[in-house]
Amino acid sequence: MSRIPGVFASLKSRGRKALIPFITAGDPNPGMTVALMHALVQGGADLLELGVPFSDPMADGPTIQRSSERALAQGVSLRKVLDMVTAFRRDDADTPVVLMGYANPLEAMGMARFAEAAAAAGVDGVLTVDYPPEEADDYVAALRARGLDAIFLLSPTTAETRVDAVARLASGFIYYVSLKGVTGAATLDIDAVAARLPVIRAHTGLPVGVGFGIRDADTARRVAQVADAVVIGSRIVREIEAAPRDAVAERVRAFVAGVRVAMDR
Repeated sequence: MSRIPGVFASLKSRGRKALIPFITAGDPNPGMTVALMHALVQGGADLLELGVPFSDPMADGPTIQRSSERALAQGVSLRKVLDMVTAFRRDDADTPVVLMGYANPLEAMGMARFAEAAAAAGVDGVLTVDYPPEEADDYVAALRARGLDAIFLLSPTTAETRVDAVARLASGFIYYVSLKGVTGAATLDIDAVAARLPVIRAHTGLPVGVGFGIRDADTARRVAQVADAVVIGSRIVREIEAAPRDAVAERVRAFVAGVRVAMDR
């Protein structure tokens, strides 16, 4: 069964919010992904979002697009991503892992086969950007049959009827995209996020995580005051891009640790 509900329940009992960092599997190279996952946990991550590299990542801005290109150029596939999760689980049986990606690789593997392989590897949830709730019944059923959570996105422009449709299908948590556009875009409006979250919570008792546009520790702290989880992706990928190869894991750990301290103030 998924580890996600237990982690959120534990955090809530302690008055804390979840920190969910994102990295792309295979970036900067496949051999570093598992070490980076452990570094994120050491820095204070509560859940991990692991991107499955894809050639047409429509929801991702230039930074994460580049990370997918680097991973794909080194032969990273969905199967290899699952192997990375398996390797991570040898030393970490507790931290939830959510795969974030697109429908094409899942469809190519076959949904039932993917769900079985993901559960066997130790995946807890799957966020597939291009599965709309209106067409996701079979997808969600395949995941639930293997104890996996289906994570869905909501945005500032999502109609309330669609919020309700997502709430009906989602489990684990709901990911609120805090701004219009792709990852790493624009400047986050905390007041707008705070105004939108009660609308979502009126339809679901699931935790709501907020991502897109969270660039630093102070922004994460302010988001944590209104959301149940903070998701940070592009900024971490930029840290990976900028760091010397022998310092990547430590640089990522230190950045996440700074965010964790800010969120806990």
